[in-house]
Amino acid sequence: MLNNYDIIIVGGGHAGCEAAHAAAALGVKTLLISMNTDRLAQMSCNPAMGGVAKGQIVREIDALGGLSGIVTDHTMIQFRMLNRSKGPAMWSPRAQSDMELFSQKWRSLLENTPNLDLRQDEVVDLMVETSTDSAHQRIKGVVTAIGQTYFSKAVILTNGTFLNGIIHIGEKNFPGGRMGEKASSGLSERLKNLGFETLRLKTGTPPRVDGRTIDFSKLDEQPGDENPEKFSFLRTPKLTRQRSCYLGYTSEAVHDVLRTGFEKSPMFQGRIQGVGPRYCPSVEDKINRFADKTQHPLFIEPQGWTTNEFYINGFSSSLPEEVQIAALRKIAGFEHAKIFRPGYAIEYDYFPPTQLKPTLETKLVSGLFHAGQINGTTGYEEAGAQGLMAGVNAVLQILGKDPLILKRNEAYIGVLIDDLVTKGVDEPYRMFTSRAEYRILLRQDNADQRLTPLSYRLGLASVQRMQNLEKKQQLTNEFINYLHQTKPPLEQINPILESCETNEISQKTTLSQILSRPQLSLQHLQPLLTFDFGDADAELISETQEQAEISIKYDSYIQKEKEIAEKLSKHENTILKDDFDYHQLQSLSFEAREKLSKIRPRTIGQASRISGVSPADISVLIIYLSK
Repeated sequence: MLNNYDIIIVGGGHAGCEAAHAAAALGVKTLLISMNTDRLAQMSCNPAMGGVAKGQIVREIDALGGLSGIVTDHTMIQFRMLNRSKGPAMWSPRAQSDMELFSQKWRSLLENTPNLDLRQDEVVDLMVETSTDSAHQRIKGVVTAIGQTYFSKAVILTNGTFLNGIIHIGEKNFPGGRMGEKASSGLSERLKNLGFETLRLKTGTPPRVDGRTIDFSKLDEQPGDENPEKFSFLRTPKLTRQRSCYLGYTSEAVHDVLRTGFEKSPMFQGRIQGVGPRYCPSVEDKINRFADKTQHPLFIEPQGWTTNEFYINGFSSSLPEEVQIAALRKIAGFEHAKIFRPGYAIEYDYFPPTQLKPTLETKLVSGLFHAGQINGTTGYEEAGAQGLMAGVNAVLQILGKDPLILKRNEAYIGVLIDDLVTKGVDEPYRMFTSRAEYRILLRQDNADQRLTPLSYRLGLASVQRMQNLEKKQQLTNEFINYLHQTKPPLEQINPILESCETNEISQKTTLSQILSRPQLSLQHLQPLLTFDFGDADAELISETQEQAEISIKYDSYIQKEKEIAEKLSKHENTILKDDFDYHQLQSLSFEAREKLSKIRPRTIGQASRISGVSPADISVLIIYLSK
């Protein structure tokens, strides 16, 4: 009985940790198996969470009851709200974290999660039961490197870059999941034998530099926000002190040194077969592709409160170590730089996510789920979101309940998963705000309003989360009504309008109408506000005022986007049966028949986003279904 579980999670990265917590929090017996339980949710690349679009995902994870936002708030060393100069749809929270504390906090929270066991071991095989007619396969459990067998009703694979991982530094290469840790072998071959398609991707990381050897006076300091915010909607600790980041630049001299290593570059010499991230190329790739650029920015990021180790964001490289060091020392401020470890590239197996259902369950093996980089994504945030959704859906499946599938107009997580299972990936997938059609609706500030009620009904979001949301919504509505009804005296409002260089008014006007002017913010109107917030704390008052201001200023845009979403949803959710024979519809293009038969979209909306399926093809489907 000790080896019987409801759900087993393989891999202790960001996807695995969120999956394990979600499954256990929903009340089922859960086992997390990791090759190194001392490195749970390890920040293998840069020591940061959030950023453009990624910050929205972390807030969504938190709103659903996940732990990434809570862990970040407890371990951050700097916070910045990016894109404040743009509209609220673009505001994106980002935090630098203490990478050691981050991993320690995750382990502490997981160790104290009821229904969850942790084991340090390597999964080398899957137990799969095949029906007598060989038409159906069902997961039964896993086998580990030390010979243990664990049985379960569902298995979630979150292997990151460990599946047949190979690390490249110049002409040297060796197996590894990340520097200092061995790769995982056996699982990829097992999945191939089960009928899964597998491909290779590549990612990289820069050298880590000893901060004692950097002259920061030659760099541009980038401090955190004066009034730092948080990720979690719970009352996590507020950041009271921060560490600065710094901005530097490469130069032609740096590029010249880097070019001397091209003949030994594993990327340029063809030793790396995997496709790398186009939006985040290595420094050698940048100077090769953008030969006209004389410099590239570098973001120098501290890795914790007490360490001297700095991450050189923008200097990812797989060139020989001596070339990396020589090039670094040509950067202003790095003339005497010493490194803790060189940059490297890592090549690994992934399984194209078009082999998954929208629940992240595989189509070939019932009860087997994939989450994180195994699906071709990159980034802690994207991985954590997939892990949480896989964990939730694995539980719902074994309980015989309807799955949780977020729509594209409900969450960035919905966009992420729909993109993966519908379009697939041909390079490491990263979330951008441009991928979301409804980004005015999917703001970071309203993630709790969008997702917490849904999660609370499932039993994942806590009572405290729901109570916090209800109190905020009630207070926000009351405050909005106050702004709609209150008309300040002309002698009080006109001086403010004059100072903001906008037209004065000749008759009394409500605060909401005044606030709708682009020149004004709620901060300008603070001297006129007499609204009683009761016993609300400073954090709740700030959230309430932000929500009210966005609601009033962007009301027409929000309503327009909602109307568009509602119109499109008319056919968006029209179900397509799993056994639908697309080849019978000769009116569909040949490519559409092939793509639809392979991907098996769940809805008309999903089908419309498949590359190669035209609007004319969608019209054929709609007409056929209507008959």
